[in-house]
Amino acid sequence: MTRRISLALVLHNHQPVGNFGHVIAANHDTAYLPMIEALERHPGVRLGLHYTGPLLDWLRSERPETVERLVGLHARGQVEIVGGGWCEPVLASLPERDRVGQLRRMASELSAIFGERPRGAWLAERVWEPNVPTSLHDAGYAWTIVDDAHFRAAAIADDAMWGPYSTEDQGRRVSVFGTEQGLRYRIPFGTVEDVIDHLRVNATEDGTRIGVMGDDGEKFGAWPTTWEHCWGHDRWVDRFLDALEANADWLTTTTPSAWLEHAPPIGRIYLPTGSYAEMGEWSLPAAEGQLYSDLLHADVLAGRPEPRWMRGGFWRNFQVKYREINDLHKQMLRASAAVEALPEGPVRESATDHLFQGQSNDCYWHGVFGGIYLSHMRLATFAHLIAAQDAADRAGRDQGLPADGIRSIDADLDGIPELVVTSPGQSLIIKPSEGGGIGTWDIRAPRHALLSILRRRPEAYHAKLVAFEASGGEAHAPAVDGMRSIHDVVKVREPGLAARLHYDTHERRSGLVHILGPDATSESFSDTSAHELGDFVESPWEVQHAAPDEVRLVRAGTVESEGGTTPLTLHKTLRFDGDRRTPGVVTEIQAHNTGVTPIHAQLCIGWAVNLLGGGGNPSAWFDLGEQRVAFDSSGELADATAIGFGNDALGVSVAATASPAAAIWWSSIDTVSISEDGFERTHQGSSILFVWPLQLAPGASATWQVTMHVATTVDHAEAEGL
Repeated sequence: MTRRISLALVLHNHQPVGNFGHVIAANHDTAYLPMIEALERHPGVRLGLHYTGPLLDWLRSERPETVERLVGLHARGQVEIVGGGWCEPVLASLPERDRVGQLRRMASELSAIFGERPRGAWLAERVWEPNVPTSLHDAGYAWTIVDDAHFRAAAIADDAMWGPYSTEDQGRRVSVFGTEQGLRYRIPFGTVEDVIDHLRVNATEDGTRIGVMGDDGEKFGAWPTTWEHCWGHDRWVDRFLDALEANADWLTTTTPSAWLEHAPPIGRIYLPTGSYAEMGEWSLPAAEGQLYSDLLHADVLAGRPEPRWMRGGFWRNFQVKYREINDLHKQMLRASAAVEALPEGPVRESATDHLFQGQSNDCYWHGVFGGIYLSHMRLATFAHLIAAQDAADRAGRDQGLPADGIRSIDADLDGIPELVVTSPGQSLIIKPSEGGGIGTWDIRAPRHALLSILRRRPEAYHAKLVAFEASGGEAHAPAVDGMRSIHDVVKVREPGLAARLHYDTHERRSGLVHILGPDATSESFSDTSAHELGDFVESPWEVQHAAPDEVRLVRAGTVESEGGTTPLTLHKTLRFDGDRRTPGVVTEIQAHNTGVTPIHAQLCIGWAVNLLGGGGNPSAWFDLGEQRVAFDSSGELADATAIGFGNDALGVSVAATASPAAAIWWSSIDTVSISEDGFERTHQGSSILFVWPLQLAPGASATWQVTMHVATTVDHAEAEGL
């Protein structure tokens, strides 16, 4: 009797909210369209295709003929269209109402295009938590796909992964397919013959096994070097599809839904929290991630059994590892609650659409593919959340509800309250417990998160960069079974990146007060070698007064001096003014030397601003009075009373004034991260430091002030009729 087996491939195609159109077009031309054309050439091959909402919207707008070809493949029964969350959110990170809302929105959109409701759901980044089945079931989905790592964590043997399992939460049942490791390693980076042989070896006489592989569609042509392999000289995909058709007598290609129609689950499973293996490594703190990676690779190379049970961190740990991700996530939760409170109608529909786009997963984590490090996508995510919150607040004002003012709430959910100031033109979050800094300053009319800056911090992969540059040559992690994934290759996009690895000693909030030595310079502050003499940057400040137009804080701290330390009391007053189109913030610092020793230092008020100025963007600039320079430049002014900065394309400009006149230092805040193209330098924003001599005799006082007034040329809410 001929041994038989079935194969179900599911390709996941995704483009993030806020990605550049030319990048999406390149992925379409090198991966998405070639795969559709290949399937048209091989009508005997069946598989599943998943396109996320942002990509579907782009295809419908920019490549409608591609959608028509997809409809044709689906109509002839060759392709199953897979659903999921509309904007590819990590479901586990959302309130339940938004989980179901995202899933149902995708089902509705796909039904309108293909005339059939999807039965399977792609799980973004394969992030699984035990309550996910409830969300999938309640949204009308019957199955999903996870990784082999999930199954191993549930004590399923490798030989028992050739079929779907049944799981449930609170009585809501779904089927779960696991990507078989051997297929994942081989497709498309092994030889075609090896893939076929692997399936042949695992075939059975009763034909009850199904091999499943769900993976990124971009690996078939869009990832570096893969186009030549998949579609160029190697023609891997066509040769693979030829082989599937040639072996159809014992190897049946099918789809997950078609399989479930005639084959029940082969067992029951309860999966613990998890994602794919690399995500577990990335979510660990840098030092732990490096240790985990070294141990894992050593065990794999030695052929030890331990890797089967080794698991990295928990996806939600990204909200611990990166303060910026936690702030983004908590802003999303607040916007979700505000949208939920809106009455049914066009405003709520528009706000929900913005909310869903603001939940796209890409900026809520970081790994090989950029994530939170990509400023343009981070700001696009914030823009949608600002739009959703703004719509809810505008509706509240129309109904006479208290949408504006100041609230003391635990905005970042760390158990310590922050001050949230809102008005028609701006929203700010002040954190008294950490330097009295401003972590959020959203300019509402242009929907711009002006202070969205990423801290320069150690990453586990920086060790690879340092080793690579030290060796002067190519460096790779060991290959597994002769095959190497994109995660293993070390490349750099420019030389000398290791020398740019500077790490901030504090979170990048604004309005912070630095006390630096008299010899500190713009360069030493930028590269973090300047020594902080005071304890005002990260320490708690006491709230003395909090009103919608003014917040007063105080800290009785110390400054290092020749005789040890000298007590110094700082009063910080933040004033908020302006209207919808011209919001503003004034920062005033009053210092009192309460000790018996004179203080000789420099007092600085620091701001960190993101205006998408990377790469010498001509739209983003500093105005020095007599000339404009690039926003990602570095420089300094002496004895200056004003500096301007802005981005014409964003419709945002800021006029900053200093009183009394100050030295003004500015420099680009650049991180070194990793993407599919290798290690790269990314402009996160610019540091702007207002610097005055601090010469205080015992008992003396002095006052300094920085005023920031924003001008906007666009109001997106008015343009949308909200």
